[in-house]
Amino acid sequence: MAAATTGATDPSPIVQTRPASTADEPRPLPCVVLLASPGMGHLIPLAELARRLAVDHGFAATIVTLTNLSDAAADAAVLSSMPASVSTAVLPAVALDDLPPGVGFGTLMFELLRRSLPHLHELMGSVAGPGPAAALVCDFFGTAALPLAADLGVPGYVFFPNSFTLVSVMRRLAELHDGAAPGEYRDLPDTLRLPGCVPLRHAELPDGFRDRTDPVYAYLVEEARRYARADGFLVNSFEELEPAVAEAFDRDAADGAFPPVYPVGPFVRSSSSNKEADELDCLGWLDRQPAGSVVYVSFGSGGALSVGQTAELATGLETSGHRFLWVVRMPSHDGNNNALGADGSDDRSQDDPLAWLPEGFLERTKSRGLAVAGWAPQVRVLAHPATAGFMSHCGWNSTLESLASDVPMITWPLYAEQKMNAAILTELTGVALRPAVSREDGFVANDEVAAAVRELMEGEKGRAVRQQARRLQEVAARARSPEGPSWRALAKVAGKWKAGLRNGD
Repeated sequence: MAAATTGATDPSPIVQTRPASTADEPRPLPCVVLLASPGMGHLIPLAELARRLAVDHGFAATIVTLTNLSDAAADAAVLSSMPASVSTAVLPAVALDDLPPGVGFGTLMFELLRRSLPHLHELMGSVAGPGPAAALVCDFFGTAALPLAADLGVPGYVFFPNSFTLVSVMRRLAELHDGAAPGEYRDLPDTLRLPGCVPLRHAELPDGFRDRTDPVYAYLVEEARRYARADGFLVNSFEELEPAVAEAFDRDAADGAFPPVYPVGPFVRSSSSNKEADELDCLGWLDRQPAGSVVYVSFGSGGALSVGQTAELATGLETSGHRFLWVVRMPSHDGNNNALGADGSDDRSQDDPLAWLPEGFLERTKSRGLAVAGWAPQVRVLAHPATAGFMSHCGWNSTLESLASDVPMITWPLYAEQKMNAAILTELTGVALRPAVSREDGFVANDEVAAAVRELMEGEKGRAVRQQARRLQEVAARARSPEGPSWRALAKVAGKWKAGLRNGD
């Protein structure tokens, strides 16, 4: 793990990994460069996009990752299964130690991408190898690279690993600041109403969007203003998940009011890890449970509950009377529900989170519950016949994995855009239940936990969200299947890129 606050740039060159070439190879494939921000929530869907471009649409692809804030081993695990026509490149570290102490993770991300542009420019000169460069795709944090794409004469696209709604929020942020003086920042309204979107209360806005005095707000405004320079957007969603939002973007693209926004998802990884021993224990336990009887509880790789909230959740699961599989992470002691530190790591990962569970909990629940420390093979867990529900932090990757497996959710958002995702899932798509919360600070009491689990597993509302999850699973499968709407959308973009190369000859 490279520290974010390194005082000097890494002198090592850009590290590239390419598939081996052979003498009888056909004509070189056009190459798409994909710039990933640090974090699994960004890299996993971007890697799946690269896979689809290579397998379905005849491109070579180079996935570019960064040294700062990244876990090299985790990145390598995600990228190890890429097809032969997908290569990787790692940009050197950049200095970030001049940033103010205690700067937020979002600010670090934006600065890291901005300061890595010279390395990316160097890479773009050679990364395509024998094939021509067809496009540059950056993700949400990396739009500072769009002018580079224009300078190099290739299309510049923005990949959103999130929802259509987040694109709408960013667009409204730019509109709000149209005509603002340099350094002038304006707050989003208390209730944000966007075309086709669920109304977003102020507390449901993503982190960084709620307060114009937050240092990351200025970066968000700058990013949003660059959207007009994009040739298009690729969104990890599908039309019927957010239909009215997709239609609004289609109308605006036809009118020339905004670049085209293409739904190309859902991108769902086929497997979550190769931790075979852990999988055998976890999946073996699921094999012994009745079909549709288990609630899976996980808050993602970065989610952290307080000590008190962890105890309440345990008591609620115990008193609910239902089977559960709980991925327990170390609790937070400082009120921060994001477990990742400023360097992108979890420095508490070596401790035993099970030691923080209430005394006797594991023994009392061993006949119908399993608590595992830190990690579970989520894709396989959600796809298991015993899994009936998912108590989730509402990260977008987890949301799409849940929908792909026909598993309804109980929403428990913690940070980033998760509260917005929870509003989409409960109020717009109807695939999730929201626990009752009696305290203003969002603390969920044990009886509220138990009631939410029982409603999902036994109640009328639970039956309704289960039916909707089943419907959306079928729709999502059609969307990403050959000739489905998302497949056709990506094929349209691929056709544009190839046409651009022909026109440039």
